[in-house]
Amino acid sequence: METKVVEDIVIVGAGIAGLTTSLGLHSDALAHRLGIPSLVLESSDALRGTGFALTAWKNAWKALDAVGVGDILRQQHVQLFGNDTTSLVTGQQTSTTSFRDKGKHSGGCEVRCVSRRLMLEALANELPSGTMRYLSKVVAIEESGFSKIIHLADGTTIKTKVLIGCDGINSVVAKWLGFKEASFTRRYAVRGWAESKNNHEFGPRFMQFFGKGLRSGAIPCDEKSVYWFFTWTPTSQDKKLEDNPAKLKQFVLHNLEKMSSDVRSFIEKTELDGFLSVPLRYRHPWEIMFGNISKGNVCVAGDAFHPMTPDLGQGGCSALEDGVVLARCIAEAFSKKPMRHIKEKEEEEEEDQYKRIEEGLKKYANERRWRSIDLISSSYILGSIQQSDSKLVTFLRDKILASFLASIYLKKSDFDCGKLNSS
Repeated sequence: METKVVEDIVIVGAGIAGLTTSLGLHSDALAHRLGIPSLVLESSDALRGTGFALTAWKNAWKALDAVGVGDILRQQHVQLFGNDTTSLVTGQQTSTTSFRDKGKHSGGCEVRCVSRRLMLEALANELPSGTMRYLSKVVAIEESGFSKIIHLADGTTIKTKVLIGCDGINSVVAKWLGFKEASFTRRYAVRGWAESKNNHEFGPRFMQFFGKGLRSGAIPCDEKSVYWFFTWTPTSQDKKLEDNPAKLKQFVLHNLEKMSSDVRSFIEKTELDGFLSVPLRYRHPWEIMFGNISKGNVCVAGDAFHPMTPDLGQGGCSALEDGVVLARCIAEAFSKKPMRHIKEKEEEEEEDQYKRIEEGLKKYANERRWRSIDLISSSYILGSIQQSDSKLVTFLRDKILASFLASIYLKKSDFDCGKLNSS
């Protein structure tokens, strides 16, 4: 039996971008929140922490503070004070970067490795009951005057004034806007999460390792858990490893034989169900330059908007930025009143609000377009250099460019998406 629902704002996807946008719009005792309800649709039956963890750089903490959950997550994760890079070709450390220096880009740079599950829970727990609807898979979108009709797999239809696609790299909303599928880089990543019974002895630093045709790293999240990753370009034989966690683990350890034993031990102790292998995909910068980030009362955010390789560590951070900027632009559209003195007919009022929403989403798209192009391009180029199997590029990477490459992380995180209230 079909169920019909009417909502002002519908957000598809309960990931980082979707929950941040919803929380940015939500009103409660904190005066800096904006007071506009929304409905968040999630296709799964619970929050999904796929990927285990993410590096939250300085720009991410500005966004988390803007929606009021920064301090909750700070209490659960250790602060990192530097980045150490080591060559697996020579075994020598190639660069070390402090996150506490007083330079232009590094002074006061707050960096923590944050559990995705804990971040999503922190965002979701601040939302009012009834905001989220699970097992709600969107199968179709259609026009209806100044509204959109969303069709769910269970037969429910939802009429909404604003539709926001935060539904990930395979976004239904992005496809409706005309975006193509994200492009495959021919690279894969393995991510893992290991937890000790006792406190580990890792220092509060981001450790990276570059080899010939591979990149790896390990980052402590708290006193007992460590997040690690490994990226490489697989051969046809390597692709069979995806469905065999035991062989995948052996493959990773074999390629990281020159990694320091204390870091390697965490990969060794990672349970097989803690190995996640995924293809690395991204959206071409020119698609974002010329594509429809917004169209009428529909837009996209997060991975639905700007999927990128993980080499810069800015995918989740930029999704947080999207949420704050989008909430601010939508709030401006909903708070503005018609300029006319005579009471309008209902259809005229709907048209007027539609135009305000359309302009608000255009403002969001314009504000986020070039930032997203910059991050996608920088991440792709950085990954190509870091994971190169060329002898020349490897030499330049390890001997000449190491400090410069490390500084890019800090430069790209030196960004402020602003507060929720633009006044």
